[in-house]
Order: sequence, then C-alpha cells, then structure tokens
Amino acid sequence: MPDLTVRIQIRDLRLTDLENLRWSGGQSHLKAIAVQLERVTAGLAAYLVACPPSDRPAGKLGIDYAARPDAGLIHQVAVHAMLQSCGIGTLLMLAAEDRIRDHGRTHAELGVERSNPRARALYERLGYVAYGEEPEEWDDDQPDGSVARYRTICTLMRKRLS
Repeated sequence: MPDLTVRIQIRDLRLTDLENLRWSGGQSHLKAIAVQLERVTAGLAAYLVACPPSDRPAGKLGIDYAARPDAGLIHQVAVHAMLQSCGIGTLLMLAAEDRIRDHGRTHAELGVERSNPRARALYERLGYVAYGEEPEEWDDDQPDGSVARYRTICTLMRKRLS
C-alpha cells in the first residue's frame, strides 16, 4: 500500500478554533484554553495548533512564558486520538521550541503524567531529561455533567535549547 502524505501547518490558535478542539477535553478544558488565549495577547503565553489542509486542529499545545524565568513551560499537549503516532506531536514540539527560543529563553520545560509513557518516550526522543516530580491537578468534566478535581503526579522534564 502506498504511503499517504498530508501537509500539516503549525499556526497560532484562534478563539474560533475552540469548538474544533472538543476532542481534547471537556468544557472545563476548553475554558482553560480560552484563559490561555487571553494571556497570549499580553505576551505571557503562546498557543499553537497543528492543522491539515482542512485547517481544523489535529493537535495543540500551550507555552507559558511567565512560569519560569529562563524557560518556556509547555503544557496541554494533545493530538487527536485518530492521528497519534503520525508525527504531529513532534512537529508541535519542534515549533514550540522555536517559539521559546525566539522569546529569548534558553530552555523548554514540561510535565508529563507518570501514567503516560508514550508521551514521555516522545519527549525523551526529543532530548528532554527528567529532573523531578510534582503533583498536578485540574478540573475534569464527568459524564454526568459534574466537574471533579483530577489529581496526578507529573515527571518534570527540561531541555536546553541551542
């Protein structure tokens, strides 16, 4: 069977994209992304999406420039489940590193849940090194419409940007 190549564009997330990000999380998650977009206009953050020719986001991530003095903190990384393992996460991460470097930072950092070894393997392939762990929590929409607090432990990872 012949290979299929699809052109992927990395661009800034727009408010109008939120409706097309429902695959990445519930209403609480979309509200958190909207908050990040407000921070983008102040230069405190960036939010990138990876889009095929349809221009509908197939992957996304945020960058926080205020959380660390020398690093951009990458967060909320997700690729649509049907498109995982196609290189979209790698493209997003490389674009994020470029943005962080252009913002004058020398490092990129992120936290990955202990329960997500596939993501951790990607970050290690890209040169990220674990340096610690910390608890994380966020609102998680439940099937019954309620919101519960999700708690997890994340491995902290860091990469020096040349």
